[in-house]
This record gives sequence, structure tokens and C-alpha cells, in this order.
Amino acid sequence: MLGEQEVRRIAGTVLAASRADQTEVEVFANDSALTRFANNYIHQNVEQTDVDVRVRAVIGRKIGVASSNETSDGALARLAARAFELAQHQRENDDFRSLPRPAPVPQASSYAEATARCGPEERAGVVGQICDASSRAGLTAAGAFHTTAQELAVANSLGVFAYNRETQADINTVVMSDTSSGHAARVSKDVGEIDGEAVAREAVDKALRGVNPAAIEPGEYEVILEPYAVVDLLDFFSYLSFGALPYIEKRSFMAGRLGEKVMGEDVSIWDDALSPDGIPSPFDYEGVPRERVPFIENGIAKGVVWDSYLAGKVGGDARSTGHALPAGVTFGPIPLNMFMATGDATRDDMIRGVKRGLWVSRFWYTRSVHPLNVVVTGMTRDGTFLIEDGKIVGPVRSMRFTQGYVDALNCVDLVGNEPMLVLGDLGGGVRSVPALKIAKWNFTGVSEM
Repeated sequence: MLGEQEVRRIAGTVLAASRADQTEVEVFANDSALTRFANNYIHQNVEQTDVDVRVRAVIGRKIGVASSNETSDGALARLAARAFELAQHQRENDDFRSLPRPAPVPQASSYAEATARCGPEERAGVVGQICDASSRAGLTAAGAFHTTAQELAVANSLGVFAYNRETQADINTVVMSDTSSGHAARVSKDVGEIDGEAVAREAVDKALRGVNPAAIEPGEYEVILEPYAVVDLLDFFSYLSFGALPYIEKRSFMAGRLGEKVMGEDVSIWDDALSPDGIPSPFDYEGVPRERVPFIENGIAKGVVWDSYLAGKVGGDARSTGHALPAGVTFGPIPLNMFMATGDATRDDMIRGVKRGLWVSRFWYTRSVHPLNVVVTGMTRDGTFLIEDGKIVGPVRSMRFTQGYVDALNCVDLVGNEPMLVLGDLGGGVRSVPALKIAKWNFTGVSEM
């Protein structure tokens, strides 16, 4: 961690050295540590400290981007010169208007000192709870516990300066027997909220209940998706549907449908980087304040996220919502702090309502089949259970599925009453999601495991 004074020096040195018409500086500093475990013991502790300085130089409408992890005055001057030189060799970008101008940035409670100071002994204590519980149950645990403290600053030659510190702690584990596995994970800005015993209990329970799974025929089933599975839906929506680039290129199912009903009325999805229920992040990688953006409200399509470049390209009423990614990233803005509204159903309520269906713990190896309609194929994993007449009757082998995620959210019967914060896989970020009971889900095959 560099501290705000040092970050200001870095940004100021680059801006003073730049010969470009407009210049932007991103400073990303990170102190991270990771404890890995397998076979019920810790086998690796690693720590890393790094800084990335990224410069975007604008000459007319030519743009060059360069980065470095050197922060001496001389190195920063050379970095500014390199970005300038790269911009000179680019073609004019007729869609570019300007870097953003200053706007008030809200305060965010993103930092927990306990997480920043967390050492290998503290992580080992939590991991030990998981390994001990796994060993006592005759199972084998593997996973990782990660803590990070980071700071992001964005400055530009038009007067923007935004700075924020953030911490994150996340743990995941898979506990295995010869014929089954169970998974659990947690994420928080405060390492003190990571409960190793709860993680162990969840993963061990699934592994024990999943022993000797039976094979069932593929087909259409009712499903109850745990939050670990629901987060996969939001991941694909974030990347394929809720960003301005697929929207204006008509690659998103949202294109031309704002104001229309596109999902079930119990479904509401939004992005809110300032919510204390997530890991707050007050501004984007252009220094623009983040806004709460509704995507789906009671099934109605409402909007997508924007950065300044695409808002300028489209013109009219379009403006940045504070969702730009780092300079040089080309797939447009995406939401990183997504929420799905909870309902009033308990786990037991969901199970009681199933005639014959499947309880799905999570998905893995999911891939897009039809991006426009968000049709995805993948597998269930780490605990799939058959439900008959309102009762879980036993474990089944993992199932292959091919399913339209928009179609699925048009068939939501019940929404869970407890949100869970889960790390996203596509594009990163965090998602706060409930469990869902969905009337039909298309399974196409059965795994050997």
C-alpha cells in the first residue's frame, strides 16, 4: 500500500511530464496473500506486493496506453513519453470525445484494517478448522484463503482525482470422499466475518450426503439453485447483456426491449457499488462516480451500464454511469457489484413445492452457446440431489445442462429470503444473490462422477 500522498506524487509526476492533449493516470497498488491447502493440510503460503501505473495519452483523437510498475520520477516520465509515442502511431478514433471531467466522488466504507493486517497465522487458524472437520469426517479438503488490501487512484489532466482503499477476504473449499464432494465459500471486506467452522460444516455436510450418487435420466426438471449456482446467471448477464457495448451492437437481449417485460415479475437485478451489503467501490477506472443502475425491475428491462467513451459515441441522453474498466480493456463497461432481490421463501418452502426435481449446489465449466439469448451449457458440481414429493431423497450424479438463462428467469416460482455475497467468475466483482426455485431446467446428460 502506497498511501494517498505517494499516489498523488505518482499521478502528478506523470501529468507534469506528459505532452499529450489529455492524459489519464491510473494507479493500482496491491498487497495480497494466499494460503493454499490440500489433503487436509496447508502446503503453500505466498505474499505479493505490486503496483501498476497505467497511462492513457490522447492526441486529438488518437489514444495510446502504456503501463509500468516502476515509480521513480525518471521511470514515470518515460512511461508518459511511451504512452505519447504510442498515441502518435494510432489512427484517429472518431468516436472519442474526451476524458471525463471532475465530479464529486462519494465516500465509501471499503476498508477493514483487520483484513489488511491479516497474516499467515490468522489464515491458518481458519483453514485449520476446515481441515480438522474434514479429517474427522474421513474426507479430504482442498482450497484457498485469500486476503488483499488495495488502493486505486485515477487522475487526469482535466482535474479529476479520485482515491480509495479497499480490502477483501475470500475463502473456498472442496471437501471430497471417493464418490462425492461438497463446496463452500465466503467473501467479505472484513476477514473477521469469515467463519471457518461454518464453511467446514457446509462443505462436509454436502460431501457426506452426496456419497454414492445414483444416475438419473436427462430431461426437464424443476430445480432449486443455491446462491453459488445463481451467481453464474448474473455473471453471464454482466458480460453478455447488461453492458453498453453489447447493447448498442444489438448483441444483448436488452437491445430494443427497455420498458418491456423480459423476466418473471419476482426478478429484480441491479448494480450498486456503494451498497454496504457488498464491497463498496465509489468510482470507476476513469474516476467517474459509480451510480446505482437497475437492469431488471419486477421483470421489466430498465437499463445497462455505461462508460464515458460509449456514452460519447452514442450521444443524446447517454452518459457514464461509472462503470469504465481500465484503459486498454476493449469489451466495454460491465457491472461488478450486482444484486438480485430476495423474496420470502425459506429453503424448506422451496423443497416442499417440488414434485420431482433437483437441488443444485453450484455450476462449473459453464460456456455460452447463444450469447444474444444467454443460452449456456455447463455441469452441476459438488452436490446435486434428487427431490421427490417435497423431500430430498438422495444424491445424484452431476448433470450436463444446456439452458437459456433468460428463459429460466421467466420461470421463477420462489425466491429465497436470505441473500449471500458470492465472488463472480466472469469479470470479477461480487454478487449478492438468493436461492431460486425454477419451474423447469433442461438437463442433457449425466456425468460419470
